Amino acid sequence: MQSLALIENWPVPTAAAAVVTSDGALLGTYGPTAHRFPLASVTKPLAAYAALVAYEEGAVELDEPAGPEGSTVRHLLAHTSGLAFDEHRVTAPPGTRRLYSNAGFEVLGDHIAKATEIPFPEYVRQAVLEPLGMTSTTLEGSPAKDGVSTVDDLVRFAAEVQVPRLLDPRTVLEAQSVVHPGLKGVLPGYGHQNPNDWGLGFEIRDSKSPHWTGLSSSPATFGHFGQSGTFLWIDPVAGAACVALTDRAFGPWATEAWTPFTDAVLAELGASR
Repeated sequence: MQSLALIENWPVPTAAAAVVTSDGALLGTYGPTAHRFPLASVTKPLAAYAALVAYEEGAVELDEPAGPEGSTVRHLLAHTSGLAFDEHRVTAPPGTRRLYSNAGFEVLGDHIAKATEIPFPEYVRQAVLEPLGMTSTTLEGSPAKDGVSTVDDLVRFAAEVQVPRLLDPRTVLEAQSVVHPGLKGVLPGYGHQNPNDWGLGFEIRDSKSPHWTGLSSSPATFGHFGQSGTFLWIDPVAGAACVALTDRAFGPWATEAWTPFTDAVLAELGASR
């Protein structure tokens, strides 16, 4: 894909990217796709997928208590538990505000580890990484931000999310649907959003502005970006997903580069149909 060449203009030391369609076809790659990059918050979709495997295995229920009083597994996945960003401190009643929370995902990991009697990083490996052949991906530490992976591995994950085989497709559809609609909140790096829609571990684009995806991205687009200069989006309308990993921290360079890049990828996808 010619649009991937736009990455050559990104002010980053190293970058890799790929586009994969909903039928698993790899349309194009850029850069060292086997290079391992810190994912930062792109770790969260992997952790969420493992949590959904635990749900389907019967180890946990989405609406069972987890985290602060009144909170559930579903609240933790959807950033509505009321926990603060990086502190295990309650700042709102569950279900009333969209408070993006690393702490919430850490509580979620602890909850699943207790339910399964398997350390959460090991559970992620057994439930998601190993079955998908993601042999270069590791999670050692926080399920919110400490994953390390490659574009090659995340392409496998993006293909799985588009056509699930580890999970019932209905579960994945629920994960990419808005949980607690209408809640306001801050999208880190992009300010206040009303509404700030989120699914189960995946951020949902809807009509957010500004946003890290493209101006032409469909409202159904979902995924995540990370403060390490990484992102993964899946656009069901376009029938494709894009992974981009870099080794430069998120900042103004990313807000300037990512949106036109995504628009170029989507335009090329549309032209190829």
